Amino acid sequence: MPAADHAAAPRIVAIHASPRRAGNTSTLLDQAVAGARAAGAQVTEVVLRQLKISPCLEIYGCKKDGRCVIKDDFQGVCDLMLDSQGLMLASPIFFFALSAQAKLLMDRCQSLWVKKYWIDKQPFGGGVKTRQGLFISVGATKGPRLFEGALLSVKYFFDVLDMELAQSLLYRGLDFEGDVLAHPAYLDEARQAGANLAVKLAANLDTNPAATLL
Repeated sequence: MPAADHAAAPRIVAIHASPRRAGNTSTLLDQAVAGARAAGAQVTEVVLRQLKISPCLEIYGCKKDGRCVIKDDFQGVCDLMLDSQGLMLASPIFFFALSAQAKLLMDRCQSLWVKKYWIDKQPFGGGVKTRQGLFISVGATKGPRLFEGALLSVKYFFDVLDMELAQSLLYRGLDFEGDVLAHPAYLDEARQAGANLAVKLAANLDTNPAATLL
């Protein structure tokens, strides 16, 4: 697949939200990142387990301007997300939900919800989604409803970022570190998904060069 023109190279943030750096979701995300870069995107990787991010304390200091007042590593991650055209999020499933690392990040984005719906008074469900995201998740069990809770959280997390959930890669029956390596088709699918996201975002930039929230 030809690389996108550098002048229109989309910026993507890839968030590793697994407690394990070399776990199955991170391995899949590594492939998606490689695919996106090969297609011409600029990808910045964030490993949440390496950061100091407080839970949301619900003190509503964000009511002034939509900026969280807690000073920690969230601020840098937030700025990266706001300045990107695309987002990749990879998290394993715990009790039919996202990892604690992913949920910390999402809850701190309550400040962005406050800005969007309280300060800017945008209508719920309104607005044009000019940016797109990819969600990657794995779970150890094989139940049909394994990913339902996580998908709802991701959907509304992406909404506050004015992002469309373009694709979800959801894999059952993966538990121990390295399990995904026995499924090369999953790895190929993740790499292709990353490339597809980069191509879509580059096309969006051609028609909407200001497709960020900053």
